[in-house]
Amino acid sequence: MAPADRLVTYSMNISLDGYIVGPDGGFDWSEPDEEVFAAHTGELRGVGVHLLGRRLHETMSYWETADQEPESGYSTVEWARMWRAVPKVVFSRTLTEVTGTNTRLATRGLAEEIAALRAESDEGEIALGGAELAAAAAAADLVDEYRPFVLPVVVGGGRPYWPEGLDRIDLEHVGSRTFGNGVVASRYRVVRPGA
Repeated sequence: MAPADRLVTYSMNISLDGYIVGPDGGFDWSEPDEEVFAAHTGELRGVGVHLLGRRLHETMSYWETADQEPESGYSTVEWARMWRAVPKVVFSRTLTEVTGTNTRLATRGLAEEIAALRAESDEGEIALGGAELAAAAAAADLVDEYRPFVLPVVVGGGRPYWPEGLDRIDLEHVGSRTFGNGVVASRYRVVRPGA
């Protein structure tokens, strides 16, 4: 795979009505069971760098020490170690520095950062995390593959997976998997004219 072909992916748990966070700001309804958590762990194995917004960076800071708790099971330990190993770039309009293992603050705009990451390596995907960051990437046509994990719950509002005001995006269905708890994980590749 050439560096220019390094996929930019957006994967999140979402409600059946399309939200990643409910109207009260909570997302306790999206906590994965072991089977779904294992699928997320599998995705993380393919990530070469993770781009995050400030809010998600703050949420994910839990994984810096999660494996040090005495009650941590194998899955928690595995995820925490993998998360610390993955390089992370945080986009923020308010932070002047960030903490976390293998974590740095973005020094360029989103498109420029992705172009630089593609130019420097073809190892692993460029994963996006955080609704605002993903919305900006989608609006700028920077996402190559969408990977929603749709949960069998309707939350009635909140922060949407798909930002409002997007132009049409043509997608090719790459595959789907249904889990025992009813979660459906799908992969959709963006189809660009002339590609």
